[in-house]
Amino acid sequence: MKKLLNTLYITSKGAWARKDGANIVVQVDGVERGRAPLHLLGSVICFGQAGLSPQLMHACAEAGVSVVFLSAYGKFLARVEGPTSGNVLLRRAQHKHSLEVSEIIARPIVAAKAANQRGVLRRYLRDYDKSAEKVVAAERRLSDVARKALEAETTEHARGLEGEGANAYFSVFNEMIRVEGMPFKGRSRRPPLDEPNALLSFLYVLLAADCRSALESVGLDPQIGFLHRDRPGRASLALDLMEEFRAPLVDRLCLSLLNRRQLSASDFRREETGGVFLKEDSRKVVLEAWQARKRASLMHPFLEEKMPLGLFPYVQAQLLARSLRGDLGGYPAFIWR
Repeated sequence: MKKLLNTLYITSKGAWARKDGANIVVQVDGVERGRAPLHLLGSVICFGQAGLSPQLMHACAEAGVSVVFLSAYGKFLARVEGPTSGNVLLRRAQHKHSLEVSEIIARPIVAAKAANQRGVLRRYLRDYDKSAEKVVAAERRLSDVARKALEAETTEHARGLEGEGANAYFSVFNEMIRVEGMPFKGRSRRPPLDEPNALLSFLYVLLAADCRSALESVGLDPQIGFLHRDRPGRASLALDLMEEFRAPLVDRLCLSLLNRRQLSASDFRREETGGVFLKEDSRKVVLEAWQARKRASLMHPFLEEKMPLGLFPYVQAQLLARSLRGDLGGYPAFIWR
């Protein structure tokens, strides 16, 4: 399925991708390392110094295949895509809701995020330590945040609750890391200051790319959000959509990779600035696990249909569009069960 599985990741240093008929061919030092049919791809993500030929860039733009450039450490640099498509009436409705009644969409997003974070804690309590006092207390705080979020009178109130939930959740994240040598010292970004943060940041970049593609596929403007404030150069709506999936898609995968010892401290490098980043070979391990996670099937709570997790952002984008058009009574944010 194009929207779900077929993102091409180019990670090798010095890789060069070119067009060969209807295929993308990736070469390293003049040797072909792989090829993929262009018509089956939804996006191409390039790390570091990987490059694309002008002919391939042209073909990607015509085929609606977005090209995303990340630094060697996974920091977003640029996105190249063809003409933007979308229903102008839908985008007008989106802009109107964002300006006048953004809390209608912000409330269920914050509630779902808190509920999904609570789900991660509950799984830890169930599988490892039912009596972990700090985790139990954080789980209760998240339940309170989820309940209050649905009653938030303003978007500012919803934002405050989202921050309260994040503080509760990440205050016990280290409790769920059951290996030594990779402590989580609180959420840190730009740069991440420890191994768990480096892994989380890397995976969040991948999730952001998927969420933006999902929104654009249904004609929504990824720049105009409801929970996140508008800011030049920021895809605020993609960040909104991400909130529902951070815990079930990224955080759970991060914990699994660390606790199953698929990654160790040797898979990361520390810069002189104090920043910690994944090594090149280790990124490949993470990307394989990320794709496998997206292939895992789960019952969608609103549609009551079983589908791969990687398809959920596209389903939620469609539901958001329907709610903005007035086809639904409200936005049914994704709650992981």
